[in-house]
Amino acid sequence: MVLVLTGLWAAGPGRLDRHLWDEVRPVIEARLVADERGSGYGETVPALRARWFCGAEPRDLDERDGVVRAGVTTRCAEYGVRRGTLVECSGDEVPQVVRLERDAAAPGGFRVVSREEAPDGEGGGAWVASHFGPLSEPGPGDVVPSDVLEKAARAHFHLPPDAPVADC
Repeated sequence: MVLVLTGLWAAGPGRLDRHLWDEVRPVIEARLVADERGSGYGETVPALRARWFCGAEPRDLDERDGVVRAGVTTRCAEYGVRRGTLVECSGDEVPQVVRLERDAAAPGGFRVVSREEAPDGEGGGAWVASHFGPLSEPGPGDVVPSDVLEKAARAHFHLPPDAPVADC
């Protein structure tokens, strides 16, 4: 048992291929945004000019035979603007497994071939354990901070960096 746990620890955090992550992250995040479109309340209120902002943090990353398996924690938030205030209309944080293939013709050199996410509610913990292993609880570095998405939204809507955030 000690050898198994030592092996899991050695293969865990800190062993991520940062170059590969830097290549696939923008592709994953663009796909998340594309998949969220049309699913938020703010998009039904044209005056808000709402749009989705998504981020991903790696939990594990592996490439074999041109296929990348990225275990990620994702956060997406739908932001709009009302009277100079950033408003958050919808959002979610979900562990996922994204598979990508190298494709020179695709934006970023990769295309997403599949995406699986943990189910809501019952079964979510079992899904995470089966897809991320026995040491599956995310650490602080495995979660996308909400301020990262807020900063991107403020910049998109040309709001000052300290513009308040309110509920939609």
